[in-house]
Amino acid sequence: MKSNHDIKTLNSLIETTLDSADGYAEAARDARSEPLVSLFRERADERRQVASTLQKRVRLLGGDPANDGTVAASAHRMFVNLRTSLTSNDNKAVVDEVERGEDHLKSKFEHAMNDKDISADTEAVIADMYTSVRNGHDQMRDIKRAFHG
Repeated sequence: MKSNHDIKTLNSLIETTLDSADGYAEAARDARSEPLVSLFRERADERRQVASTLQKRVRLLGGDPANDGTVAASAHRMFVNLRTSLTSNDNKAVVDEVERGEDHLKSKFEHAMNDKDISADTEAVIADMYTSVRNGHDQMRDIKRAFHG
């Protein structure tokens, strides 16, 4: 049944989007400039809104939406925290990690939008949320490029 596939796909996107929100919140704690702290907090809130929209779609389809990120992301954050504690805590390293996470999230959304087994209505919701994901990705990519000048 298509709705089961839709629910599974949406829940995977929800988990990764919540990982992104958590990553931005962590980046806001690690950043050393107020403009970056503010930007990361805004992006964390935006990612939570994206996840909420996807969760509503899962409920509409009769499913139980994911409420947590992935275990892999938790392990990655622990590694990043360890590495950050061992090196200088600078904005460049924080931006690099955020941009890497954004690459992953953008890729997952693109894969879901190209899934021929997803319903048209679900694909439309994913595509709508992808605009936010793509904008966040592109902004972090541009900031990373500026740091690496």
